[in-house]
Amino acid sequence: MTWYKVPDIQYTKNPFIKKVKVNGKGICLVGYEGEIYALAATCPHAGGELSGGWCKDGKLICPIHRYAYDIHTGKGDPGQNDYVDTYPVEIREDGIYIGITSFLEKVKNAFK
Repeated sequence: MTWYKVPDIQYTKNPFIKKVKVNGKGICLVGYEGEIYALAATCPHAGGELSGGWCKDGKLICPIHRYAYDIHTGKGDPGQNDYVDTYPVEIREDGIYIGITSFLEKVKNAFK
């Protein structure tokens, strides 16, 4: 896994939702209850931009059809049968970092 610094965002405990680009990948950052979560930026149901949605009860809500995704696991609500990728987040002295595992690393880990 490689850690990438998120550009132009400072850590605060205030709630927020913002799309960022890290290593060429669109990621939706969610500040919720003093923590920061990183999820895929696009809803798999209809391609909605999740950063245009809102967070309620620990779920990121898509603004198009109101599909909901758990910010901890990425799992969709019951009956949706979908999910969004999640990424680990580290708060360091010099900023916010997101961990991204390359496709090759995922394949190698699948055969361990």
